[in-house]
Amino acid sequence: MTTEFMVELAYLLSAYLFVVGLKRLQSPATARVGNALASLAMFIAIIATIVDTEILSWSGILIGIAIGGVLGGLAARMVEMTAMPQLVGILNGSGGGASALVAVAEFLNSPGIGVGTPGVTILLGTLIGGVTLSGSFIAFAKLQEIMTTDPITFPGQNAFNAILVVAIVSVGAMVLGVFGGQDPTTMFYIFGGLSLALGILLVIPIGGADMPVVISLLNSYSGLAASAAGFVIGNMALIISGALVGASGLILTQLMCKGMNRSLANVAFGGFGGGAKVDRALIGKRPVKRADAEAVAAELGYVNSVVVVPGYGLAVAQAQHELRKIGDLLEARGVDVKYAIHPVAGRMPGHMNVLLAEADVSYDKLYDLEDVNDDFSNVDAVLVVGANDVVNPAARDPQSIIAGMPILNVDKARRVIVMKRSLSPGFAGIDNDLFYMDNTLMFFGDAKDQMAELVREVRDLA
Repeated sequence: MTTEFMVELAYLLSAYLFVVGLKRLQSPATARVGNALASLAMFIAIIATIVDTEILSWSGILIGIAIGGVLGGLAARMVEMTAMPQLVGILNGSGGGASALVAVAEFLNSPGIGVGTPGVTILLGTLIGGVTLSGSFIAFAKLQEIMTTDPITFPGQNAFNAILVVAIVSVGAMVLGVFGGQDPTTMFYIFGGLSLALGILLVIPIGGADMPVVISLLNSYSGLAASAAGFVIGNMALIISGALVGASGLILTQLMCKGMNRSLANVAFGGFGGGAKVDRALIGKRPVKRADAEAVAAELGYVNSVVVVPGYGLAVAQAQHELRKIGDLLEARGVDVKYAIHPVAGRMPGHMNVLLAEADVSYDKLYDLEDVNDDFSNVDAVLVVGANDVVNPAARDPQSIIAGMPILNVDKARRVIVMKRSLSPGFAGIDNDLFYMDNTLMFFGDAKDQMAELVREVRDLA
């Protein structure tokens, strides 16, 4: 067998493993295997590319793999679950930046590319990669609260962005020599700078509530950038893997938009998600029913059915293991325990699924919104742990800024118990009417501490 044949065979195998791995990621039960298969596919593709192109010496490649592996391993071990969206944002940006650098390197090797497929693909790789790089780091800064999570807008913003897009297209045409007379290298650097600026301007008007959607959209961009880079260098594995990531990211983005009742265009350009202005002086002024751990234990331990609704507060407190203990204790008492997962709960897609999987909560106990929502009217008690906007009945109010957003209908249960630090609003920035309803008990405090106390009280029940 020739080296060329072996390389093509390796690319085919990696493509197959990418598809199978992506398929396995659809279920939490098979996600780990799917991730391992996709990682193996990328490793095979990298080795095949090294053998085929001889870009660097083997020693240089091995050093790069070792450094990257150590950094990746440390990040995976050290980054808290609450910071995982930020890590994903950085990874998206790094992927986009790497793809852009591939396009830049190819351009510098042949600056006079002219009009044609190679030139267009180089520009597309630079554009998509640049937008992904800068946009992802803005998303990281918002999630990390380095900068405000509120939308950053200015008069005529959408018009300015449109003008910027026109400028990018025009400068790109100059790079390709359509108009003639310009230095293509200088124009290319301007093109790259404008691409980075576009990424910043596309993300700054998006607020904190929409960050899960932005993360998935930027993930799609990183895949498209990788696919463009594959066309630039003629690498089939990169084209296939990038296209798969781009397509799956776009599908996920559409699902997230559906979960928030908004169009993709609304998220990208509407400046939603920072929340309406809230009169903080009014928050907490309405009366609420408070409960302690003993009362909550009694509400949960002497019923037939309990549905748990996790939210970002659970991740912040790292209380998932204590939550599982409570679930186990209730089940030992004959209580039917389920977990209701809203598609945009947390700060990234699948955040709550991963969190509960970390605590070894059985996958068959996790129910999506559409599978559990009709059952709440028959549920004895709902335990809301750190969730806010996704259980806010205000979504049924046509005048609310979250009007039409699909929510978990927890307010229809016989009893609702909300575990939360305070009455502060969620990402959407509006008060939650659920907290003040007659069937709601507020159990204030740190979720982890309150969970530990609740575990003791449930154990002491007769």
